[in-house]
Amino acid sequence: MANLRIENLTKRYENVKALDDFSIEIKSGEFVVLLGPSGCGKTTAVRCIAGLISPSSGRIYIDDQLVNGLPPKDRDVAMVFQNFALYPHMSVYDNIAFPLKMKKRSKPYIEQKIDDVANLLGLKDLLDRKPKELSGGQMQRVALGRALVREPKVFLMDEPLSNLDAKLRMYMRTEIKKLQKKIGITTLYITHDQIEAMSMADKVAIMNRGLLQQVGRPQEVYNQPANTFVAGFIGSPSMNFLECNLVKDLTAVHLEFDSISFNLPNITTSKPLPQRVTIGMRPRDITILEDESYADITMEGEITFTEMLGDDSIIEVKIGSSLIKVANLNSNFDVTVGRIIKLGILYSKVHFFGENSERIFYP
Repeated sequence: MANLRIENLTKRYENVKALDDFSIEIKSGEFVVLLGPSGCGKTTAVRCIAGLISPSSGRIYIDDQLVNGLPPKDRDVAMVFQNFALYPHMSVYDNIAFPLKMKKRSKPYIEQKIDDVANLLGLKDLLDRKPKELSGGQMQRVALGRALVREPKVFLMDEPLSNLDAKLRMYMRTEIKKLQKKIGITTLYITHDQIEAMSMADKVAIMNRGLLQQVGRPQEVYNQPANTFVAGFIGSPSMNFLECNLVKDLTAVHLEFDSISFNLPNITTSKPLPQRVTIGMRPRDITILEDESYADITMEGEITFTEMLGDDSIIEVKIGSSLIKVANLNSNFDVTVGRIIKLGILYSKVHFFGENSERIFYP
């Protein structure tokens, strides 16, 4: 096992910064997921670490050894690609054995290593097959086996599940996570799928436009997003945002948008407050108020759209001129379009962001 440390990594393509001052540390045996939309710089970062491209500036350390000047074969990292990259004319056995044959390992050594990896990944009965005779999940396991047989210090995975169907993707992410914990290899896994990231990672590193936005445990980035980008990117359905004015009078602070106003409870009015804030509310934190239901903040609106999801449903509600989504509703609730309903949310569940989109805190 090894630690991986990236310091101020930047990659320029003429006038475009694909990667901008990227820094992160991955501890030995840790599973870190690099998450972000397409084109945000995830693959560029991983290819720099693997040595497939050279960074414009910055340093890459594997086990505290600077590896910037080393060719890919000497970095002791293994990479699993999105398209599996198996040799179609070779058997599963030969595909897995290929990196060991390139290193001129002995035949008994190769046979033992392949036997170990085949048992670990459930490939014993597939060793004589060609890639065209395998399913997508089986090909992915062969690609993992070819990487594992080298016993690398660092595992790099570039969206390895994106070509699989939804059910197989769910199965494989569980298997990869179990496998990583069993063998303990330091792993950097990149994806644009936030469900993959949240379910697999020890830590999530979120990127946008070449910049690292936030690094933290899955629950931390979900509950305490650093800015509106992270808040909107993490969570399904995505967070609702409302642009509001903060108005302070002698007795309270009011949050106003359109013609709607409500007080903010327990706020320290002696502190200077911005004139405008963005509030974020997760659809699953908003409740429909009935009878004597309580909420710190209440709103009334009209149902404009309904989406049924088995036991749950998601509704879109018009509040003033804004549309917000409410999720995790009981399937028996009347979600008829046009119905007027009252919504509520606890103050502790409301996220506040300043005019620069950064998270701000109120007591």
